[in-house]
Amino acid sequence: MFKKILIANRGEIAVRIIKACQEIGIRTVAVYSEVDRKSLHVQTADEAVCIGPAPAIESYLNMDRIIQAAHDKDAEAVHPGYGFLAENAEFARLCEREKIVFIGPNSRALKLAGDKVRSRQTIEKAGIPIIPGMKGFYKDISNYDDEARRIGYPVMIKASAGGGGKGMRIVSSAKELKPALEAGMREAKSAFGNESVYLEKYIEEPRHVEFQVLADNYGNIVHLFERECSIQRRHQKIVEETPSQALDPELRLKMGEIAKKVMQVTGYNNAGTVEFLLDKDKNFYFLEVNARLQVEHPVTELTTGVDLVHLQISIASGEKLPFTQDELEQKGHAIECRIYAEDPLNNFLPSSGKVLFFKEPRGPGVRHDCGIYSGCDVPIFYDPILAKLIVWAEDREKACQRMINALNDYVILGIKTTIDFLKDVINHPQFRQGETTTGFIKNNLDGWKGKEKSKEKQSLAALAAAFDSFNKTYTRTGTAAEKKEIYSPWLMLGKWRLGGG
Repeated sequence: MFKKILIANRGEIAVRIIKACQEIGIRTVAVYSEVDRKSLHVQTADEAVCIGPAPAIESYLNMDRIIQAAHDKDAEAVHPGYGFLAENAEFARLCEREKIVFIGPNSRALKLAGDKVRSRQTIEKAGIPIIPGMKGFYKDISNYDDEARRIGYPVMIKASAGGGGKGMRIVSSAKELKPALEAGMREAKSAFGNESVYLEKYIEEPRHVEFQVLADNYGNIVHLFERECSIQRRHQKIVEETPSQALDPELRLKMGEIAKKVMQVTGYNNAGTVEFLLDKDKNFYFLEVNARLQVEHPVTELTTGVDLVHLQISIASGEKLPFTQDELEQKGHAIECRIYAEDPLNNFLPSSGKVLFFKEPRGPGVRHDCGIYSGCDVPIFYDPILAKLIVWAEDREKACQRMINALNDYVILGIKTTIDFLKDVINHPQFRQGETTTGFIKNNLDGWKGKEKSKEKQSLAALAAAFDSFNKTYTRTGTAAEKKEIYSPWLMLGKWRLGGG
């Protein structure tokens, strides 16, 4: 087992990985950009290293600086989390060359599975049903016009080097294609350092169902059942759950075995996700392999009792899977809501600034994976996800009610968030009935206006603003890389003293 791991990421996923390492006695190294100096993942790690300015291309996507940080801190392995370099085969190869273990698939498997176009080619040869699409990608935008006509409009533009909705666009006609390609390429370049995109046929309003898969280095492969990820906005998942209401035992078994076959034919190892689209007639099509840990992995953990980050680390260190497929089972129902720093009343534009007040939900069956604290700054430079709220209950209806209760207890002041919007998603009759497709948000909550703030939240906002007025004089000395600082909420309140009588 490793003694020290560098986490090449930020935010809630970096904190999640650091805590997993702490549980098994592994020391951690955080990396951070200049704007993230006081971030929670820096506070939580044993050591931290600044790797560059705020733009991701100069910091979290800077492979050489991350490798140098690993060497400087004697880290034996790097965990990439999700996003940034998580599906970058070149980074995995660089780690291998530098004798640093990449906690993820090997570079050969990552090059295949992480490249959406090449993985589609391999999967099609194995006889697995795929969505019609391009067989390759081009540098010249003009070449995409013929491909779009061959596939047939509407088509979907997708990034070849990553997922998470980055670079994704729906195109309904030839006149929309060029500007959509240019925008998609820019977004893909910013998110993954690779502008390659490809086209596939857009299937209207399917269900999005994915299977979590684990593969060790000895040929053992298991799936940990499905996750339903159909609740999406702008092709970005916002609510995930397991088990899916669309799958019966027979279909679950069939799709699970296909997911394992996908990993086998791609030579995949470590944790990954095989994604499918499921149409109204229960026909399913291979969509892509996400060659990394998924944002929504906690719902699988809560229903199977398996810690996926622990297993990622143990597989990367050379251990075999500790169970077989027959030994795995699901219990109960889990739902995850992604908490974004976005303004739902202003076209979901990102919201940056200082978190003036923060109250996280607690209680039986409630899990909160978080990357913020009261007094922290939310920058504009990165994906706006702040946290993930996950609940478990004996059945789906109880899980829905538990999620509503937890969202009601959740308070973040100082920036705009999607909390109130998520309440209306979970409370919607169609969601409660399990009738979810990728068109759910557009069909049911398009133009959402929200509700008036409660008096309690207005009072909390006033209190938080008063606290913030005192929070101007305190300045930390030194850097987290030079000296490890211990976070204290009292330090975020500025000058204070006990009252006398």
